[in-house]
Amino acid sequence: MATARRDLLLDIQAKSQKKWADEKIFEVSAPRDGSKPPKFFGNFPYPYMNGMLHLGHAFSLSKLEFASAYHRLKGDEVLFPFAFHCTGMPIKASADKIKNEIAKYGNPPVFPVIDEAAEAEAAAQKAAEAAEAAKNADPTKFAAKKSKAVAKAGTATYQWDIMKSSGVPESEIPPFADPYHWLDYFPPLAKRDVAAMGCQVDWRRSFITTDHNPFYDAFVRWQFNTLKKIGKIIKAKRMAVYSPLDGQPCADHDRATGEGVGPQEYVLVKMRVYDECLVGELSPLAGRDVFLAAATLRPETMYGQTNCWALPDGDYGAFEMANGDVMVMCDRAARNLAFQEHTKEPGAVDKLLGFKGTALIGCAVKSPLAVLERIYCLPMMTILMNKGTGVVTSVPSDSPMDFMALSDLKAKPALREKFGVKDEWVMPFEVVPCVHIPEFGDACAPIVCEQLKIKSQNEKVKLEEAKGKTYLKGFTDGIMLLGAHKGEPVKLVKQKIRDIMIADGGAIVYSEPEKQVMSRSGDECVVALTDQWYLEYGEDAWRERSEKCLEGMVTYHDEARKAFQHTLGWLRQWACSRAFGLGTRMPWDPQYLIESLSDSTIYMAYYTVAHLLQGGDMYGKSRPSVDPEAMTDDVWDAVFLGTQLNADSKFPEDLLDEMRAEFNFWYPFDLRVSGKDLIQNHLTFAIYNHTAIWEGDESKWPRGFRTNGHLLLNGEKMSKSTGNFKTLKTAIEEYSADAMRFALADAGDGIEDANFVHDTANAAILRFTKELEWIESIREASAQGKLRAAHSPATFADKVFANAIDTAIALTKDHYENMMFREALKSGYYDLQSARDAYRVQCDGDAGMRADLAARFIEVSTLLVVPFTPHTCEHVWGAILGREGSVTKAGFPAGNPPDASVAAAGKYLDDLVKTVRGGVAKATAPPKKKPAVPPPPKVCDRVDFFVAEKFGGWQEVCLGILADAFGADGTFPPVSDILEKVKASPLAAQADFKNVMKMVMPFVKFKMNEAAVAGRDALGVRLIFDEAGALRENSEYVARVCGLKEIGVFAADADSPEKAAAVKGGVKVDQATPGSPGVNFVVTELSVEGVTI
Repeated sequence: MATARRDLLLDIQAKSQKKWADEKIFEVSAPRDGSKPPKFFGNFPYPYMNGMLHLGHAFSLSKLEFASAYHRLKGDEVLFPFAFHCTGMPIKASADKIKNEIAKYGNPPVFPVIDEAAEAEAAAQKAAEAAEAAKNADPTKFAAKKSKAVAKAGTATYQWDIMKSSGVPESEIPPFADPYHWLDYFPPLAKRDVAAMGCQVDWRRSFITTDHNPFYDAFVRWQFNTLKKIGKIIKAKRMAVYSPLDGQPCADHDRATGEGVGPQEYVLVKMRVYDECLVGELSPLAGRDVFLAAATLRPETMYGQTNCWALPDGDYGAFEMANGDVMVMCDRAARNLAFQEHTKEPGAVDKLLGFKGTALIGCAVKSPLAVLERIYCLPMMTILMNKGTGVVTSVPSDSPMDFMALSDLKAKPALREKFGVKDEWVMPFEVVPCVHIPEFGDACAPIVCEQLKIKSQNEKVKLEEAKGKTYLKGFTDGIMLLGAHKGEPVKLVKQKIRDIMIADGGAIVYSEPEKQVMSRSGDECVVALTDQWYLEYGEDAWRERSEKCLEGMVTYHDEARKAFQHTLGWLRQWACSRAFGLGTRMPWDPQYLIESLSDSTIYMAYYTVAHLLQGGDMYGKSRPSVDPEAMTDDVWDAVFLGTQLNADSKFPEDLLDEMRAEFNFWYPFDLRVSGKDLIQNHLTFAIYNHTAIWEGDESKWPRGFRTNGHLLLNGEKMSKSTGNFKTLKTAIEEYSADAMRFALADAGDGIEDANFVHDTANAAILRFTKELEWIESIREASAQGKLRAAHSPATFADKVFANAIDTAIALTKDHYENMMFREALKSGYYDLQSARDAYRVQCDGDAGMRADLAARFIEVSTLLVVPFTPHTCEHVWGAILGREGSVTKAGFPAGNPPDASVAAAGKYLDDLVKTVRGGVAKATAPPKKKPAVPPPPKVCDRVDFFVAEKFGGWQEVCLGILADAFGADGTFPPVSDILEKVKASPLAAQADFKNVMKMVMPFVKFKMNEAAVAGRDALGVRLIFDEAGALRENSEYVARVCGLKEIGVFAADADSPEKAAAVKGGVKVDQATPGSPGVNFVVTELSVEGVTI
């Protein structure tokens, strides 16, 4: 494969980066004279250092890079720092895996060999058996299926192999058994790749996290001491998602799957089993207090229980609790409960007995709050054993599923017989109304099932719809019909009923993860009642300040703002301490580490002073000013909170002044760029922590967050396992940094997932190198006087091209300001290139271009894409144009206000040429039905245009209505309002009004869009440009590109021989309107054929 063009870009890239490094272009410091020039401080969540950076990192990072480069280009002081996150358990967990694999399998490890053929044969046999069984399966029987994750799981994935796939040579893997080796290995590689991307980073301010960097460690200790001092951190027992293997809560960044999943609280209803039922498989439990434990979210409906359910094929157990009670549930639920202080030994399950659900069928129980004294356990085939306890309460008055399952058992004797269900367990039991809902009456489930015509418990889609109709209304509109709170609204007494059940010993609180959560250690997480340190997120006054901060921030997308609002609404206490991993020790309780999402909330402030403390060494080993021990809480207070040091402080006063100057100049940060998945934790935490630390100084609160979706690669999810994956290093080597950046800019601007396209990056290589060749050739031609003289009289084409340049400047600047980079690429690159190409055609080649316009295009087109392709632009700026300094600081180009009339005339001419070409082809085409004797070919040498001077009739009326409705702010009322005014106009009295209205809508919308660009002038009865003049001035051009010898331009309302000929040929000249002339294609050899456009 030829790579010369790519290699040219890589060579330009290397030279540009050397220039920037040598001249320290991106190293920036706050003014020391107290001045406040325009500044921009943007940052990006420091990436986690357990591997190489990939294109997904680069996509989010590119948003910040483009924004920073734009602000630097236009003259702002720009701070773009970059750091490396090492806190938490993933690195430690991975290091331990390497250590264990070496200990178990040797160094290098020799892993067990899996006989893939035998494994495949066994899998095929199982599939065949399953298919055969399915043929004879009872449709009411529950058949569990593997999740996708389980179904895809094959042989184990070893950490050693993961390191190899990440590009680490096998000989270099053993040292990764030490977690601190990861900190020494990956951050320098990440720095290398970000620098190779051309990011305009001030690397002096880089750092790593954890106590491996003593300066950052001191900063985090100060942050947490401050939060504790102002009452934002407490120690308490709370339910938290927890990894038993790791022995600590499992926060989002500690998870392999299940990010964003929290605890789901249930009421665990204790249904006492009658002693006489403890027989058969349950006989070992005789004499014990045995309860079927059912998890419910609706304690208020427990009055209406008629039975309970178990899954016949489900695996259940009898588990002894701390108080001696025996609870029946599935193993998974018992494991969760063991971590919630309900077992004798925390985390230890005491399983007395195991059995299938069939052993429970027919058990009689006494259930708390139930009106009926004795109800029975019955079979249900749709119970999910991965949620709740596997035992389900049944309230057929309010649960459509319960109602249909009970109805099926009543109506189908064969079903009862199959599971050994006696009639007396089912037939006497009727619905017990317990909640009145105005829309549905006293028993909503039977009514809704009837309305939806549900006939069986197997109609899952309809039952979900029925559930959706009833459950929420039961809470919002329901009135209690039974119990101590009869007559009271459910929404007011739900919690009270829960508390009564717990106080009476009829229930306990039980929690489990909302969905499965797997820790990075490979452990399935539970919910545990943990006694540890919590940040008091959600506290009323703190939340209100954070909501106020959000109101003042720019979020760029409404969806992002709503996501922040939602998170602020639900987020509550957050476990901020861990016992395992890497990080900073809790200052007042050093047995704990500060978890990884909690030490990364205000570190943007540390960027402002890091270089003064660390001297450009990311590990903090260089000590250019003071030792880490000098960074006491009093000093940090003085730097960030403006307090005064004690008179006897030995901290250098000049250093303190410099640190304060840096912080006060750069803060607050203007932009933080991140993936949208961090809204639910990290980004909202940042808002909370800023409003706490700087509670009294709102000027330090964040100004903007810009979030994006994930990056697809060629339309597919990036995945190492499928091979659809690129590291940042690989992408730069394959395309060059500029071509990769170009494709990243083109990938998308929205909050939805974007798409990096290989063909876009590959095509960019050709685009850039061919453009470099053209620029050099056009400069040479200009120097030799081969172009039209500069400042010669402006032609129509000159005016249109100059206006296109001005338009590109204005639009691209607006898009950069709004961080719409794909749109900036379109207006600043694609559209401007198209305008240049059209200008060359109108000028009949490069030689017809005016020299000064060609030079202006080269300069402007270079400057507009500096944020996207800085290396190529640096080459053009210095090596080709011979300009001094760096293009990165050259200034955003200035232009005249775009002239809408010139743009409209140019577009009119482009559209007209396309129409004429099509019309000529149609007029000279041979007949579709070929005659016996082929006719002579038809030739069109001339086209006549008949131009209307102004709009009249219904169009004039519509324009008047639009002009009256056009607001001072350049907007219109809704189209529906405009149409109502048309209907109220004199047009309504016309006989053909219905036909007119069919044409009004598109005309009105067209003119509204035109007015949005050109303003009120677009609403006049005449066009904003001279249509006839544009045609006459460009007659030679139109004739040339359309293959004509001449064109004629005439007034549509003036008599002429040409008009008479056109009318005779069928052209409806009288229907010509401004912008849509009558056109007559003069064809020789045959009679004249005419069309109107």
